[in-house]
Amino acid sequence: MELEELKLLQQRVTSLRAEGKYKETIETSQELLKLGLECNDYKSVLIAHLNKAASFYCIGDMEEAFQSIDSYSEVCLQYGDDVDWLSFYNVRFLLYEFQKDYTKAKETLYRTIDIGKKIHKYNIVSNGYSNLSHLFLVEENFEQALEMANLGLEMAKLHKPKSEILETRVKLNMAKSYIGLQKFVESKRIMDEITRSNILDSFIREKSQYYDLLGMWHAKLELYQEAFDAYTNSKQLVESYNDLYLLKTIQEERIKLCDLMNDIEKGYIVQKEYIKLLEDINDRELALTALKLEVKHSIRSFEKKANTDFLTGVFNRNYLESKVSELLNQASDKQENIVCIIIDIDDFKLFNDEYGHLFGDEVIKQVCKACEDILQKDEIIGRFGGDEFVIITNGQSLEEGKNKAMQIDEAIRNIKINNGGESFSITVSMGVADNQKGKITSFQELFHLADIALYEAKNRGKNQIYV
Repeated sequence: MELEELKLLQQRVTSLRAEGKYKETIETSQELLKLGLECNDYKSVLIAHLNKAASFYCIGDMEEAFQSIDSYSEVCLQYGDDVDWLSFYNVRFLLYEFQKDYTKAKETLYRTIDIGKKIHKYNIVSNGYSNLSHLFLVEENFEQALEMANLGLEMAKLHKPKSEILETRVKLNMAKSYIGLQKFVESKRIMDEITRSNILDSFIREKSQYYDLLGMWHAKLELYQEAFDAYTNSKQLVESYNDLYLLKTIQEERIKLCDLMNDIEKGYIVQKEYIKLLEDINDRELALTALKLEVKHSIRSFEKKANTDFLTGVFNRNYLESKVSELLNQASDKQENIVCIIIDIDDFKLFNDEYGHLFGDEVIKQVCKACEDILQKDEIIGRFGGDEFVIITNGQSLEEGKNKAMQIDEAIRNIKINNGGESFSITVSMGVADNQKGKITSFQELFHLADIALYEAKNRGKNQIYV
């Protein structure tokens, strides 16, 4: 059942992201991550981290996007294959490009190209070179941009089956490079090649890029009306898929052209459109900010549920194991003492067998509350399972840990639970151990020592503390 659930969640995560439902993608990825870790299904873990990273990128939360892709790479180092690494570099490139860290973005693309060649994925290699060409265009290094575009075209032609749009995407960069190099005849030749194929009729984004490029070409030749008309065509296409930031760039070019043509009336209309666009961008950014806050709240709620025992509200076993191991490593570096107290309710099975599980649940909750009332803010309590609790104190000696156990024992002895007119007292057995001045660095080791002490307390007749 768990494997079926994993496959369904994998499909749902991918579908939600494709539909642009980024909040739902992140929430579902959290579920997939939890289940993947529980089942040791690392493909599920990778899919969860990757889709979280891409979704955080899409809503503009770069910090969370980098954290998710870093988590992805840690898992990928142990369990990933070449395809997994390609996915990693694709997202990493987007993040670096967004930050305008073009040096790291290029490094990422070269790694993508190397893996793509290794596994003969020439479409990926072509896209890698095309993206490199784009980065060099941004830097106005037109010679290098043209070189990368030519390499991209070579790789696109190696891809089977033939993909005309793959070649067209590279050609758009080639044409732009030629414009930057003031080679207008060569640039127009490539643009004419693109239009003769009719391929753009099926790809609206690339068609809008073509008209944007055509507008640039005309503007460089001081054919301002033709440039304005080309940018207008590009604007109408971009409006259909609502890329506000690309629209902003196009409108800025149209405003410049109105000034160059000294067309005040047209300029006034475009300026009004531009102001409205800026308002739309502001509204979108406010909405994205609100969405980021909502997503973070949702994740915190999910993590709290994932780390919390449903019955008592204290930490669960999974959280205890990871958090305490982290504390033990820190304590080892600083030579600090950590004490572990294991609490086991005496004869708990009898409560369940004679008075039912609801009564047993009430016993567990009352014991947990008594413990919490004694503990300080920096002390940790978790339910390890069944009627067993673990308490962790940081910076206390073994003797101080024993005193804490005695305080807890007294609080539990004072519990009175009523059931059907009867009043019941509770006793517990406790095992206490410490990290032996930093020698112990994992929860499992520390728990094992405390568990040995607990066994001795039980063996000696229960209702006592053994250190």
